Amino acid sequence: MIEAIPTQLIIVIVGLVATVSFIGLNAILLVYLERKVAGFIHRRPGPYEVGPQGILQPFADGLKLVGKQIFTPTGADSFLYWLAPMISMAPALVCFLAIPFGPHLKIFNTNVGMVLILAFTGINVLALCIAGWTSQNKYSLLGAARDISQSVAYEIPLLLSILPIIFMTGTFNLFDIAMGQGSWPWQWFVVYQPLAFIIFFICALAETNRAPFDLPEAESELTAGFHTEYSGMGFALFFLSEYAYMVIAACVTAVLFLGGFQGPGASGWWWFLAKVYVLLLIMIWIRWTFPRVRFDQLLNICWKWLIPLAVINLLITLLVIAL
Repeated sequence: MIEAIPTQLIIVIVGLVATVSFIGLNAILLVYLERKVAGFIHRRPGPYEVGPQGILQPFADGLKLVGKQIFTPTGADSFLYWLAPMISMAPALVCFLAIPFGPHLKIFNTNVGMVLILAFTGINVLALCIAGWTSQNKYSLLGAARDISQSVAYEIPLLLSILPIIFMTGTFNLFDIAMGQGSWPWQWFVVYQPLAFIIFFICALAETNRAPFDLPEAESELTAGFHTEYSGMGFALFFLSEYAYMVIAACVTAVLFLGGFQGPGASGWWWFLAKVYVLLLIMIWIRWTFPRVRFDQLLNICWKWLIPLAVINLLITLLVIAL
């Protein structure tokens, strides 16, 4: 019976289990890290009551979310209301399957890995739209509308910043893109495409709704935005998916621009995770340093600056390749 099961299917199932475990553990680590970094930047201690230096605080928060009452707002479509957080979380699991964590640590090596990640991360916009629309709450609806406008705008420069790397390597395979870069920092694509790296990273912040582009949530304006009416496990799934998409964005950035698992000495998963967590620390640092932009400023940054610069960078890259 076991011999009849395809090997690739077993690998994918094991990979999904490992991915779910990684997302959960990573969320615990990032929650603690974010609070401690926020405390350091704001000159306050951060969590320190639950466990040594507050290290058990994320576990306490998780238990609190699990124990909260689950309810559906009056007048909301209960099926779509509870489907939205699941739609938000599911694509993240698929995206991790195409990411090469090391030379021999990849779950699903596909020639369209970059296309797969771009396609599945776009589904999250649908989930947030459904959540805001079905919640029967004006703040949730406004947050969903903001998220759609923001995502549609920033996906354009995001794609335009990826294309130079695709043209330079001639492949959508993330493993091949990582292998196409050397072990030393001056051999990574960030040296040859610094403008594309900056544009991609800014767009990644906007696509993951991280400050200063967290307009769909905007606690000071919209209470909690699209997930205002969610509590308990519904809120927990949105919370987990946000951190999962942060990690995906950092992973793709590391592969495209920082050599992926390549590094001085022996290449391996440790180099990949080191680069990913440095990028995550930068995301956290930006959140607690820069103020939230206005919505008109958000769109002006995209349409007036990022898209023209991304187009110019792409044309220069094509001209250099042609010559």
